[in-house]
Amino acid sequence: MKNKTIVVKGKILHFNQPLVMGILNITPDSFFPESRKLTESSIRARTEEILSQGALILDIGAYSSRPDAKDVSPQDEINRLTFALSIIRKHFPQAIVSIDTFRASVARHCVENFHADIINDISGGEIDPLMFETVASLHIPYVLMHMRGTPKTMQQLTSYHNVTDEVIRYLATRMHQLHLLGLSDIIIDPGFGFAKTLQQNYELLSKLSEFSIFQRPLLVGISRKSMLSKLLNIDTSQCLNGTTVLNTFALLHGADILRVHDVRQAVEAIRILEMLRSTSTYIPARS
Repeated sequence: MKNKTIVVKGKILHFNQPLVMGILNITPDSFFPESRKLTESSIRARTEEILSQGALILDIGAYSSRPDAKDVSPQDEINRLTFALSIIRKHFPQAIVSIDTFRASVARHCVENFHADIINDISGGEIDPLMFETVASLHIPYVLMHMRGTPKTMQQLTSYHNVTDEVIRYLATRMHQLHLLGLSDIIIDPGFGFAKTLQQNYELLSKLSEFSIFQRPLLVGISRKSMLSKLLNIDTSQCLNGTTVLNTFALLHGADILRVHDVRQAVEAIRILEMLRSTSTYIPARS
């Protein structure tokens, strides 16, 4: 299989082994309360924690995507990100920064004013029709995720004949549209928890290896999500162990990027599996 790469900061980033993307939420209503950072000191401390524990990418979100989240205006989203990025670029200028937004205007602001490195769009370019042409014009890597509807409507849009096949077909179609615009630095995200039932999330994860057909970096974001808390009947705060189990399964079946709240544990899972791969014939080497 062709080696999967993207270009970040003018350099080729290889996925010879999986990488970690650490979550920094600058929202007051993200589903995991401990991830919410709203002050200068907490943003700086959280960024330092994410990077020092081994994450290569910092993913910053200013608009909660949980189903009952309040709407945030484009200007409020920009204001929140401007505040956080000013701090991060001052103290961590070389950090690889991903912006979690579905708005083209927000993406452009963060790239042009703060040199954001990646745009992570939960809507796959569906909510803002200008997103695809914007990221293409900015020549920046783009996380293409599957979702139906919006965060407020997605859980009413979970009817699939075959969830894995339909997600793959959707991503293939959207990838083709991006390629026509000249964008090839695309990261694929199946969108766990977005417009999928509990059963569908696990079915999709069980067939994760099928996404290797794209030969593109594969991002998995299952950290502390309801597919764990609902299955185990526990609170989000108790989902670290379950997250590590699912992350390990994802790593064994092709995940290249783990998007997580708990960086150290994800980095440790990667290191352990890479050691096992180097010493065992039972775990196939990464392609």
